[in-house]
Amino acid sequence: MLVKRTLEKTVRNISETFYVLLLTGPRQVGKTTLLQNLAKEDRKIVSLDNIVIRELAKRDPELFLQRYSPPVMIDEIQYAPELLPYIKAIVDQRQIYGDFWLTGSQMFLMMKNVSETLAGRVGIIPMLGLANSEIQGNLFDEFSLEPQILTQRLKKADAMNVSEIFDRIFKGSMPRLYRGDEVNLNIFFDSYINTYISRDIRDLDQVGDILSFFNFLKVVAARTSTNVNYDALARETGVSAPTAKRWLSVLVASGLVLLVEPYSNNALTRVVKAPRMYFLDTGLCAYLQGWSSSQVLENSAMAGAFFETWVVGEIYKSFLNVGKRPPLYFYRDSNQKEIDLIIYQDGVVHPIEIKKGTTPQNAAKNFSVLAPIESTNDEPGSFTVKIGNGAVICLASDLVPIDKKNWLVPAWLI
Repeated sequence: MLVKRTLEKTVRNISETFYVLLLTGPRQVGKTTLLQNLAKEDRKIVSLDNIVIRELAKRDPELFLQRYSPPVMIDEIQYAPELLPYIKAIVDQRQIYGDFWLTGSQMFLMMKNVSETLAGRVGIIPMLGLANSEIQGNLFDEFSLEPQILTQRLKKADAMNVSEIFDRIFKGSMPRLYRGDEVNLNIFFDSYINTYISRDIRDLDQVGDILSFFNFLKVVAARTSTNVNYDALARETGVSAPTAKRWLSVLVASGLVLLVEPYSNNALTRVVKAPRMYFLDTGLCAYLQGWSSSQVLENSAMAGAFFETWVVGEIYKSFLNVGKRPPLYFYRDSNQKEIDLIIYQDGVVHPIEIKKGTTPQNAAKNFSVLAPIESTNDEPGSFTVKIGNGAVICLASDLVPIDKKNWLVPAWLI
């Protein structure tokens, strides 16, 4: 079963705006499939995964680009960065939008070369695994807390019970797992990790000890939806704090981990400054922690952390899929008051609590800590931040108002 992707519209827009399109993201999220499905008949398609073709690209980039002249899609461009200066020369001469479509998984190796060589010529699109809405067959815009948008979604989204949501969390978002045939999750994720470490990580200067890095990956998975503490990560993996910081940056750059920064405003004091980390594929996260089934995970002490991780990931993807930078933050202060997620757009703060429950009580009580940011400032050039609609995203079966500004929002409505 081929799942239609929300990102298709963004790909078309970028291809009509830039000479080069670069689609980046972790392995197995569907980059190649998406571009192949959008390519017209005259576009050549070539993969640098092929050793013979890769050798030609590295040895003689000019001859390679004569053989695979534009319009062309080049898969896994990170294996032959030697091509980039020649691509620059061709697009400067031809100046045809969408001439080159590139994909790449090793973002930490590739982005510097691409940004420097193709500056002003390339549109870069980050891509992650399937959104829950895509699996259901819906192509929604970015998540919004406007009541009319939520009610419109309610007419299209398929309601999910607790077990169905945790089945989705346990399985994760890799498209290969949703093609209709049975796939052994342990074998799939074991192969994924082996490929990631052997092909994307092994040659990095930042990673010297592969076994220690794998242990670090498992520790990060166990700490999903917690604030980053490099000293704690270092202690648990037996490496130094600078190494832990470097390795976490590798996981972020390769699209496996998301760091959400704390929301700051001059009117708020004692705000915790450490970012919060989330594993972006909950299926991979569950595999690394050794959970044997969705039922066991649902009843475990980690259920709340996994539910929050999944919700944050779904909201994050909803912005990426429409070509927007996700404006996501969180709040926590030294008094332990916390707001799980904040969407900050156009001078409006939207607070969100994420609770694993069907009817969480008083879940929006901490929203009041944001009140100081809305104080009126009449000084010239001042910028007043407003507090907009908020939500408690939970396992409710319906969209229900809490009060005039806040809603109980079912997780499947994201």
